[in-house]
Amino acid sequence: MTQPQPTASNAPKQSPSRFESTRAAVQRFGGYLSGMVMPNIGAFIAWGLITALFIPDGWFPNETLAQLVDPMIGTLLPLLIGYTGGRLVYEQRGAVVGAVATIGVVVGSEVPMFLGAMIIGPLAAYLMKLVDKVALPRIHAGFTMLYNNFSAGILGGATAILGLYAIGPVVQGITNALGAGVQALIDIQLLPLVSIIVEPAKVLFLNNAINHGVFAPLGAARVSETGQAIEFLIETNPGPGLGVLLACMFFGPKVSRSTAPGAIVIQFLGGIHEIYFPYILAQPKLILAAIAGGITGVTTFMLLGAGTVSTPSPGSIIALMAVTPRGGHLSVLAGVAAATVVSFVVASLLLGFGRPERNKEKAQHTNAEAQS
Repeated sequence: MTQPQPTASNAPKQSPSRFESTRAAVQRFGGYLSGMVMPNIGAFIAWGLITALFIPDGWFPNETLAQLVDPMIGTLLPLLIGYTGGRLVYEQRGAVVGAVATIGVVVGSEVPMFLGAMIIGPLAAYLMKLVDKVALPRIHAGFTMLYNNFSAGILGGATAILGLYAIGPVVQGITNALGAGVQALIDIQLLPLVSIIVEPAKVLFLNNAINHGVFAPLGAARVSETGQAIEFLIETNPGPGLGVLLACMFFGPKVSRSTAPGAIVIQFLGGIHEIYFPYILAQPKLILAAIAGGITGVTTFMLLGAGTVSTPSPGSIIALMAVTPRGGHLSVLAGVAAATVVSFVVASLLLGFGRPERNKEKAQHTNAEAQS
């Protein structure tokens, strides 16, 4: 008697491999970060424009308008991220609790608390969801509104205190650890590899802490000896971010393609590197492109003997040229160009040269036509 052959309906189902499960988890995590960050890109661009235009080193310095910069990056943007993250977890109720909780991490740290907002906002909303699941069925109908208001207020206040005393110190510890790692790599003469630490640190909005806390003192010491310092170029090189933004403009999701051109102007000419961080947070795999571009840029600077006389502030191509000593402009431009090309190529490969997005948009269009 012949055995029945397996068919599509009765064939044994193979469980996904550990690699596939991990990849799916990473993709879900990236999608969640994207859901928190990308809806607020407009606010990031508004802050970037105001910063590039009106700070003392901006295009049109204005002391009054420059007062908008710190409250926006220190308070407004983290609150928007915490609010959006809470909304993803538990709709409007989660959004309100997430925003209240986020103010705790904002107050508890001296650095922009985007990382803290991404943690505490969804966490507070999830706790609110759990509390409601247990308590709401036991609340009398006439007291529902009273319960809703007071429970959200109490939990929001409690998580704000948690953020103040817990999340802030954790992020400060991360900053200190990254600074120590950068210093260790410099001490053992592996300068190009500092990008492995610097680029992820930048994306977590720790760029100023790394630049001014580590590279500025080292650069100042080297300038006194040689007249220029490569340390000033490591964090401020706009090439890695420019390459990522160009890849997003050509091959990224629809929202990235529409906003990346404006972000490029703000980042490359305005020197506001923070404008490209949300694009990487939305698709964490792109950090590999930034690292590759950073390593390439530093290596090129080393080979060509590039350096500046002080920290470019802000880190625009214009500021880089202004603080480059006479005769060194071509070597600095070469490092920026090399970093841009490598970052763009790697980011484009990671984005599949836009094929996944085109297939997704095509499928959506086909479904829309089928439903009409």
